[in-house]
Amino acid sequence: MESIHGHDVIDMIQRAGRSFSRAELVTAIAAEYGADAQFHTCSAEGMTADALVEFLSARGKFSGTDSALAIDPTKICQH
Repeated sequence: MESIHGHDVIDMIQRAGRSFSRAELVTAIAAEYGADAQFHTCSAEGMTADALVEFLSARGKFSGTDSALAIDPTKICQH
């Protein structure tokens, strides 16, 4: 199974143009990439959608609260 980079998920969230609850975001990621999809970033691999959301959250990529997460564009790396 091919692993999807976290940047692709960040792009998907930004294209949506809205905030998500944590549960909605995990569901949206699964709908876009499949329930069994695996994700990676520049520094981690083998993550589920839920683990990726936690990873991105822990690194400050979101603004808002768990009930209204949105990507903080000032926190996104451009590589």
